[in-house]
Amino acid sequence: MPSAVSQALQQAGIPANAVGMVVQAVDGGPPLLSHNAQQAMNPASAMKLVTTYAALDMLGPAYTWRSELLADASPRDGRLNGNLYLRGSGDPKLALEQFWLLLRQLRQRGVKEINGDLILDRSAFALPAHDPGEFDQQPLRPYNAGPDALLVNFKSLRLLLQADAAGNAVRVIAETPSAGLSIDNRLSLGRGACGDWREQLTPVIKGLRIELSGSFPAACGERSLNLAPWAADRQVESLFRALWQELGGSFKGSVLEGRTPAAATMLLSQESPPLGEIVRDINKYSNNVMARQLFLTLDSERPATIEGARRQIAGWLLANDLQLPELFIDNGSGLSRQARISAAGLAQLLGAAWRGQVMAELIASLPVAGVDGTLRKRLKNGSAAGRAHLKTGYLEGVRAIAGFVLDNSGKRWIVVGLINDPNARLGKAALDALLLWVADR
Repeated sequence: MPSAVSQALQQAGIPANAVGMVVQAVDGGPPLLSHNAQQAMNPASAMKLVTTYAALDMLGPAYTWRSELLADASPRDGRLNGNLYLRGSGDPKLALEQFWLLLRQLRQRGVKEINGDLILDRSAFALPAHDPGEFDQQPLRPYNAGPDALLVNFKSLRLLLQADAAGNAVRVIAETPSAGLSIDNRLSLGRGACGDWREQLTPVIKGLRIELSGSFPAACGERSLNLAPWAADRQVESLFRALWQELGGSFKGSVLEGRTPAAATMLLSQESPPLGEIVRDINKYSNNVMARQLFLTLDSERPATIEGARRQIAGWLLANDLQLPELFIDNGSGLSRQARISAAGLAQLLGAAWRGQVMAELIASLPVAGVDGTLRKRLKNGSAAGRAHLKTGYLEGVRAIAGFVLDNSGKRWIVVGLINDPNARLGKAALDALLLWVADR
């Protein structure tokens, strides 16, 4: 192990046996560095490399999802008599803008009045009940939202907080359209540094009312607060009612979960962005919810299941002669305490990706050191800036990096570093030292 890496680990109080590392040239040959490489370890979000590479290779970069609107009968004179069905296929990015466009297309086709109910069809996935607070007791954090065949706007709501120093107050603006939403603003204006401002807020959900208490530092100026405050049906209903009203439509029915009848009439469908774009969002910004959607999509059967997705990945690894006996992938995102892979396993996967036909799409999806994504502020002034494409991973007790680094001589290396230790939060300097050691060659 390079001395700079060893010293950084010692200073962080991280023992060498809590670390797995591999550095290997992309064109093969013996590894330049192999330390504890076969040990199964938690990779945190670096597990997204398995999910995204498998998806690109199995589905192809042009793969898309469809969200569909169907009805009991064709509309007449601007009226839709009977139910409207919104059927999802697991689109990871049916965000606010895409959902608005879907409804706008319905209005453009002349539909104004919906005289039945809106039925939400999630039957493309078969999933166990999801507890958003199970992982870290933070059920309102959007990253803890579970997968959903009809995931709309990531199940989230965005609030804009503005510090008004002159008025000694905090203004709260609901940026996401939400029918029935009320904000009980009890925030006080703080005078300290901005720092980790989210930890100073306490949101409480009471039906469609959100109480916000605590302190918001004036030094923060303006910040966006993203919350996942409601169950999926209520969240979609609130958004649908608000957008449909904005579009000039009327709706007096209820919003219910159900299945689309076989005889329903197709009104319109909308495609998602292609998978090649989706994986950029997943890897650049480490989006857990989108990764879980993609993982389930890998199951070729419907309804898709977690076990089905695991079987597909196992078959794909076997077909590509990738030997990862230590791999355990539970949800595809790495937001897990059980997920496991070795440094050697990740290096083997990256080597196959480099030689494979979707290499360009996978590398383009990775954060670039000092440039964008989760690495935008990291290694900004070092020799690795602009020359390291890496997936990061961070959980309590876990730090990870995995990807490709171009050295000073123009040679490209596969670099993997995994740390599993109570002091892993202090391991960033050691991983950065590893990257600089490779980049400076």
